[in-house]
Amino acid sequence: MQKTICITGATSGFGRACAERFAADGWRLIVIGRRAERLAQLRDQLSASPIHAVTLDVRDPEAVSAMVRDLPPEFGAIDVLVNNAGLALGLEGAHQASLADWETMIDTNIKGLCYLTRCLLPAMVTRNRGHIINMGSIAGNYPYPGGNVYGTTKAFVKQFSRNLLTDLIRTKIRVTNIEPGLSESEFSLVRFHGDQGKASAVYQGTEPLRPVDIAEIVHWVTTVPPHVNICTVEVMPVCQSCGPLAVHREP
Repeated sequence: MQKTICITGATSGFGRACAERFAADGWRLIVIGRRAERLAQLRDQLSASPIHAVTLDVRDPEAVSAMVRDLPPEFGAIDVLVNNAGLALGLEGAHQASLADWETMIDTNIKGLCYLTRCLLPAMVTRNRGHIINMGSIAGNYPYPGGNVYGTTKAFVKQFSRNLLTDLIRTKIRVTNIEPGLSESEFSLVRFHGDQGKASAVYQGTEPLRPVDIAEIVHWVTTVPPHVNICTVEVMPVCQSCGPLAVHREP
């Protein structure tokens, strides 16, 4: 039976790589993003697969509800939701950070994820099958300077994923939180508001994770036996570590 996957933030990075990976396996695709031109390019690229492209800002709950309500019948039974849409903005300390950036991260990384999940989950429960895959981050596990609200949003994603599992224990629905570390995509370019120099410096001298690496992990967690749930995947490149703890010493 051909399965259906819904991927948010599908116009670049992890989301686009996931669309390409699942298309290669013959899945039916619902791809969601804010950039209509990129969605059109992706639809053309993957035209051999059944694909439904939706230009949508996940921060808009009414638009999310309308999207779910208006899905073509052949795309209505979603097997996997990949809540990938998200971003980091700025790297300033909390006393210097932009409040507007904080609000955008909260609205996208937390509220947008909740809107999609709440709209699609009831049908999964009715069918007693499905898989919610949330894109977290090691920033939700380990703090770093300037990660203030971004890390907090990803800590929410971790705890929300755990609580979903608790709510769904009487069903066969699976929930996975994927927590990438240093990854090269448009992430840093967005974080630094388009400053290519700052974005490139993040990866200088490293071999970071690539979107295709994360797409393979997303694919893997969907292909384990149905009675198996991969709850959490924390993944870093070998050049990265979670320590040591910082100690400030007075001169």
